[in-house]
Amino acid sequence: MSAADTTTPAKVPPPRPAPPPPSAPRRPRAKAGSAGAGTPWLLLAPCLLILVLVMGYPLVRLVTLSFQKFGQSQLWGFQPAESVGFDNFTKVLGDSEFWSVVVRTIVFAAGCVIFTMVLGMLIALLLQRVSGWVKTLINIALVASWGMPIIVATTVFKWLFDADYGILNAVLSRLPGVDMIGHNWFASGPQGLAVIMLLVIWGAVPFVVITLSAGLTQVPKELEEAARLDGAGAWGVFRYVTLPILKPIIVMLTTLSVIWDMGVFPQVFVMRNGHPEAEFQLLTTYSYDRAFVVNDYGQGSAIALITVLLLLGVVAVYMRQMLKIGEVE
Repeated sequence: MSAADTTTPAKVPPPRPAPPPPSAPRRPRAKAGSAGAGTPWLLLAPCLLILVLVMGYPLVRLVTLSFQKFGQSQLWGFQPAESVGFDNFTKVLGDSEFWSVVVRTIVFAAGCVIFTMVLGMLIALLLQRVSGWVKTLINIALVASWGMPIIVATTVFKWLFDADYGILNAVLSRLPGVDMIGHNWFASGPQGLAVIMLLVIWGAVPFVVITLSAGLTQVPKELEEAARLDGAGAWGVFRYVTLPILKPIIVMLTTLSVIWDMGVFPQVFVMRNGHPEAEFQLLTTYSYDRAFVVNDYGQGSAIALITVLLLLGVVAVYMRQMLKIGEVE
């Protein structure tokens, strides 16, 4: 046996692993949601700034005037504005004529909203069942009527219902036993307000129809077919399938209609030639008369502020309904 065979081989130590490269220093993690929390406000900032500039000053001025005695003397600078506290509101709220105007405005707005929503829904449902070219023609007519200026539409309606030259009286007089020649539609308040209501509904229906038509395209056909297979008729499908899906849109349209119809001014003002009689007064025209006809800008501002508070109540109801819908979904 040789020496090479008896010699124990030396153990080679294993190679050391290379040290890891130095890692970059860890940055502190931002809290979840903190990075993007301000993004919506940043995007809304231009719109909010415009709203503050355009609406902020008039609203502040309105509130200020409602607590002041402000007439022509103050307007022309002959006398300084005098603070009267809540006297303007006390006089307005204690006036029986004001409450008559409030009731008339609510009835007028409710009638406009109900008829607008019902007619808009019926037309939107009918548009789902007509051919394509008929639907296109109706949509063109709706957009044309919707885009017509209010003053132009009011002038057209004045001609239609004119006592001497109105085409409606001439057409109705052709019916057997009907004599409407020379009939004055504005001889009484309820009849005249019905004409103005018809004008408001005519201008509001196109927006409702177009919006509801867009909403009806989102109703799943499978749910309607399943309801029909279960024995539901047309009313059952509409009540239990279509209506719940359209509820957010209907709530939105109803709220907007209430706000718009309670703020009707040019239709009444132009239809009555700039001087609405007492039985045609709504909150908007009544506020205008107190401010610019009677020259009591303090009471006019108080009436306008009360109107704003009433509309804020409508908006609060709308927000509550939308929050409920969001919780259900």
